[in-house]
Amino acid sequence: MTKKTEKLLIDVGSTYFKVSSIDHIEQHFRDFNKDILDDLMSKCDSTITRFNKEDIHICSSANGGLSALIIGITNSYSLKYATNIAYNAGVNIIDTILYQEIEECSLPSDLIDVVVIVGGIDSKANVFSSTLFDYLAKINYSNIVFAGTEQDSLAIKNNIETVVLLPNIIDGKLHIVEDHLREYLTNLYQQDIEGKEDIKNLYGITANQIYPTPYIVNKTLPLIDASYSVVNPFILLDIGGATTDVHYSKDLVDENIVTKNEYDRLVFKKLGVYKSKQSLIYVAKNNEFVYELLMHLKVTENIFIEHSEKATKILMQLAIFLVLCKMSSYRKAYINLKLLAINSIVLTGGITKVLTKEDVENIISFFYKKILTSDHNPATIMDTNYDIWTLGAEGK
Repeated sequence: MTKKTEKLLIDVGSTYFKVSSIDHIEQHFRDFNKDILDDLMSKCDSTITRFNKEDIHICSSANGGLSALIIGITNSYSLKYATNIAYNAGVNIIDTILYQEIEECSLPSDLIDVVVIVGGIDSKANVFSSTLFDYLAKINYSNIVFAGTEQDSLAIKNNIETVVLLPNIIDGKLHIVEDHLREYLTNLYQQDIEGKEDIKNLYGITANQIYPTPYIVNKTLPLIDASYSVVNPFILLDIGGATTDVHYSKDLVDENIVTKNEYDRLVFKKLGVYKSKQSLIYVAKNNEFVYELLMHLKVTENIFIEHSEKATKILMQLAIFLVLCKMSSYRKAYINLKLLAINSIVLTGGITKVLTKEDVENIISFFYKKILTSDHNPATIMDTNYDIWTLGAEGK
């Protein structure tokens, strides 16, 4: 008989399943030729059937998350605010467009899950014109939301039949107002998960809400020192098969946005070691320091075409280096973190099962010396037992 307080926690990733009970955790590589539930049951049937549906909690990042295109008026306010809200809602941003340059922007070829239009303060009118509607008529999207100046809402609604109107994300003092857009995007994310046939089938084994994995991890961050000696400020890297998530202390950002969250999230789409492997290799080949790093690791470029455990290990080390580069002042990005101020770097996900702590420290040391010309040495913490994920999941 299952104990009342005992839970079974399941994380469905793009590459692995993780299944955790009070005294045991197991990890399995997914079989992409099978339905997720069939694959899960074929590998963990004896564990899952010990639990009641009410005691099984599931989160998933298997769909790669929602894709969003954000159109805004300024980089400093509307685009920055909307990007922050979208990332923290678990959404992946495929592009941001400055409205004034929209006519020169290329059209995305893929179907976009949600278009977010923001900009202006409520005392301003006629911020948007037919240029916006002409652009939107040329792209494919499933959902569209407007959270800009209130005075343009009627014109937006009259020209975009399916648009959802929300309160402006910028108030009269130019502060961020995040609640409405974040709730809309979070609900959309939930609907997307539930709408996917593979994920929907998982409700056959759980009576609880299925949550996005980034949401669960973000819940854990304020509690992380319960399991580890993490010293703030820190970053947490979750390098997966399709994307890399970075959760970071807000102390690491100069131009901090005043929100209720202590931690923010970044996502590097197509920077993973399995589904996004070719994209990762492309990014690596275009980084001027990668060949020096390969020499440092005593391998050659031929490692990119190898299919071996060693090649996987090298790709994971490259992923750490590339994501640190993307967050540093070496690359101008949406957010550049103050990496010299970091005291701890936490790694979670499948990468902790492949790389040793020494493998990771080797790359971090190379990055700091080569890119930041510093001997700074933040503590490396490996979440090898997935405590970070289980802490957040147990909270539900």
